[in-house]
Amino acid sequence: MLLRSPGLPRSPGLPRSPWLGRSARLRRRVPALLLAATLWLWPVDAPHVVARPYLAPATPYSAGHRGVDLTAPEGTAVLAPADGVVHFAGWVVDRPVLSVEHAGGVLSSYEPVESTLSEGDVVRRGDVIGTLLPGHCRTPCLHLGVRIDGEYVSPLLFLGGQPRAVLLPVRR
Repeated sequence: MLLRSPGLPRSPGLPRSPWLGRSARLRRRVPALLLAATLWLWPVDAPHVVARPYLAPATPYSAGHRGVDLTAPEGTAVLAPADGVVHFAGWVVDRPVLSVEHAGGVLSSYEPVESTLSEGDVVRRGDVIGTLLPGHCRTPCLHLGVRIDGEYVSPLLFLGGQPRAVLLPVRR
């Protein structure tokens, strides 16, 4: 698996544009979706209870829930679901956030998570990447977000918790 070193620039790829056609956007996501087919490790131990599901926003700036909230006790070890490199470790507004860059333009984020990791640290699937703190939900939960090339997608696509859509033929 190829991982970008923290000092190297990102590959230019296709430019992000609101006019980019749907099929071109889907072609850009193919490597990440193939990665998803291998299924990630859940970042918290079972039971895997989704307290709040992913809710895609209508537009990039409208309301939605750009991740899933997984119930877990305070102090739970948070695990890396797949190999990657720490992209960000620090505070966003009022809570600690950890983001890991994976192959295929995939970025996963975890909050509220206390971590000793720093930007550029390499993590392997199953490594403890932090400890769950209170503060995101009324009862302790881990917020897990996933982006592919900057666009949010449901983390359940990577965890096997979302059934795949099947298109059926339409007869006229």
